Amino acid sequence: MSSFPEDLKYAASHEWVRVEADGSVVMGITDHAQELLGDIVFIELPEEGAEVTAKAEMSVVESVKAASDIYAPISGTVIAVNKTLLDAPETVNSSPYGDGWFCRIQPANAAELDALLSADAYAKICE
Repeated sequence: MSSFPEDLKYAASHEWVRVEADGSVVMGITDHAQELLGDIVFIELPEEGAEVTAKAEMSVVESVKAASDIYAPISGTVIAVNKTLLDAPETVNSSPYGDGWFCRIQPANAAELDALLSADAYAKICE
């Protein structure tokens, strides 16, 4: 069964975000998403410095089952990427909310965070 940490916000497209003390957000894909994908074998991350737009494609995950687009949960600038995933994409399967994070984004409009889902609301989508 998937887990949905209460301290995160979620997009209906199965990404999560954690707001950091400096106002930036760390994002990745949810436990539910990695379960649906199966064994992840490749991840294409956005470039540092890239501008991303909420709900627009920002990266790709390939698993033994399929390739899936990953969408930006908010608009902003990518300020860091998790380069560990380039050599060890399976980290997302074992630690989707920890070591399997994708990137850190400096939000262009923090109000977009209010449009994201709570853990309970996201869990209902996944039922």
